[in-house]
Amino acid sequence: MIEVLNATSETTQTSRSTTGTKRDLYPWLIGVLALLFGLVFVASNLAINQGSLFAPLDDVYIHLQYGRQIGLGHFFQYNTGDQISAGASSFLYALILGAAYAIGVHGSWFLAFAMGFNLLCFAASAALTYRLGSVLVARSVGAWAGVLLAVSGPALWGSASGMEVGIVMLLVTATVLVFTREVPSGLFIFTPLLGVLLALVRPEGLIFAGVLTLASWWILWTRRRTTGLARTWGRWPLTLLPMLAGMGQLVFYAIATGTTSANGVQAKSLLYDRPLFYFGTFVDRATANLRGLVGTFLGFTNGDFAFPGAMLLFLAGVVYLVVLRRAWRPVFVALVAGLVLVMLSVSTLNTALAHNLRYEQPFLPLLLLFAVSGGYGITRAVPHRARRATLHGGLAIALLFSLIAVPTWAVRYGRDTSTIRDTDVSVGAWISTNLPPGASVAVKDVGAVAYFGRHRVVDLIGLATNGLAEPSNNGIGSLYEAVRQLPPGKRPTYFATYDSGPGPSMAMLRQVGILDSEPLQRFKVQTPPDIHGNLIVPFTEIDVYRADWTLAGSGDFQAVPGQFRDYLNVGDVANEKAHGYDPMMAQAGMEPLSIVSRAGNVIDSGRNIAGGEAFTAHNLIPGRPLTITARTAMNKIVPDMHVVVDGKPAGTWTRTPEQGAWGTYTYTIPGSLITGSTARIEIEQPRPLLNPYPIYNSYGYWMSQ
Repeated sequence: MIEVLNATSETTQTSRSTTGTKRDLYPWLIGVLALLFGLVFVASNLAINQGSLFAPLDDVYIHLQYGRQIGLGHFFQYNTGDQISAGASSFLYALILGAAYAIGVHGSWFLAFAMGFNLLCFAASAALTYRLGSVLVARSVGAWAGVLLAVSGPALWGSASGMEVGIVMLLVTATVLVFTREVPSGLFIFTPLLGVLLALVRPEGLIFAGVLTLASWWILWTRRRTTGLARTWGRWPLTLLPMLAGMGQLVFYAIATGTTSANGVQAKSLLYDRPLFYFGTFVDRATANLRGLVGTFLGFTNGDFAFPGAMLLFLAGVVYLVVLRRAWRPVFVALVAGLVLVMLSVSTLNTALAHNLRYEQPFLPLLLLFAVSGGYGITRAVPHRARRATLHGGLAIALLFSLIAVPTWAVRYGRDTSTIRDTDVSVGAWISTNLPPGASVAVKDVGAVAYFGRHRVVDLIGLATNGLAEPSNNGIGSLYEAVRQLPPGKRPTYFATYDSGPGPSMAMLRQVGILDSEPLQRFKVQTPPDIHGNLIVPFTEIDVYRADWTLAGSGDFQAVPGQFRDYLNVGDVANEKAHGYDPMMAQAGMEPLSIVSRAGNVIDSGRNIAGGEAFTAHNLIPGRPLTITARTAMNKIVPDMHVVVDGKPAGTWTRTPEQGAWGTYTYTIPGSLITGSTARIEIEQPRPLLNPYPIYNSYGYWMSQ
């Protein structure tokens, strides 16, 4: 393979230039350039915020809160004394912040450290991108890729944000570079070691590290005859380290939280973010995200994420490198496969296109490397005398587009920081001085309110508070049930929330009296939106409400004939699972979102049903008639429904609409159909497949005999 690598004079020349690292100032110049542009973003932050630093995302303060707690000895406890939670999107980055806090980086310096650390990582990534391009293709490719990264607006935005973008980017480029260095020998030592860090820094990093692991296996297998089978097997175990690190993180989550799925995945994945999963809807949404990502990388959108045609050059670079650069083909195939899998993975998140594509920003070095290689490959068809001018002239145009976009990104970054100061930070500062000591606050944006508010918080989205992601995704009724069942000392006494997504609206909680009708304080967004009318936050107002839980749980009680046997609380996710509850929606794609209603002094959760329901009743006595008492709000279209018990027809149940929030209806199932201690009960629409369907709000079923 070494002979093949040295087959072209250009690659040989590149090899000579890169071995003399002391004489090569390019990586240092590129790194300094990246750092200088990063300082421009910091200056924009200071200028718009009167000399103070603020983060452009509330998520930054989530990491700072975890870091502060870790530094104080409360390992991944978002609130002191709480259960360990998996709300940090980067396990490794939270540990780095925790170490910084433990050694005395406090106050405003803590955010400055987060920003400065990631900007240094970004600068190092730009320098390593130059090294990577020089080794794999040519020195000119490395130089252009490094410079384009150094002046990339989105990469600068993400690195200066204080999120983990910089450290992830550095680990991606460093791992690939080390992998490239170790491919010729087939001895993978430092690649799996860096792969461990990459696996722990982001879920996308774990995917990418896994692909490099598979690539190293392929290389070892194809060389087993020359290396020797015994030596090949001896080199194999070390390559498992990244996968073991990823499995170890999942085991930690399972032990600490009871589930291997991180809270962020539960809250944001298209697999879980709605009450019912429909494969067709999932494919539709994921494809829309993927198309949005590809369109952004084409460079023809308002996002200015890449220079025009970047994705087309990327594809040309893939073809050129994979087909013609056969010596490095395993490396290029691994990189392309890793990028594709990362894109597909990110596309399954409902936040795939949010926050200026911060999940994709760490992989920009590889995108730019392939894009520049595409331009390099195209110029190979140009006459030799014009080749150099064509390459540099074309890439200079790409650089010009990037440079023109940088001021826009710097202004956008500054505006985003002032928006977070104007909203989440302001709410946190108000809470710290205006709410009584010991008060617990329910929030949707859990970062700055917890970091500055100095009060215990309950995360209604479910990132920092375990067990709330699924109820939140099911709607306000399910969220109400989960929150009201928290221990009295941890139940929130105040809500600092907004009605827009993500997460359900709080309007129904105000309507039923759980929240006061008027807020204690309103925080309207005063920051002007950008020229497209967008803000970095998904709301225009945050309000602080006082909570009143006096009637919480009142919906559980219902008078029933005979002896009570079982209760299905519709809307309570845990109770529904215990009863095998299944909303049988009449149309694919319909979602039985949960609600909260009130009648007199009774507050209850329910679901919007179009079609029917099925559930399993427990604790029954065989042979005795079973009476079902339902709390339901029927519409006037289809009041009658078929009742089926364990697959056998039990008759028709007519529930005539009544005045008020709901009506109470009973139906008695003959004792001959109750053959065991449990019974599977289906309440079906009377005309299968055909509209009109029964449409109603279902609140609960009480079983008695």
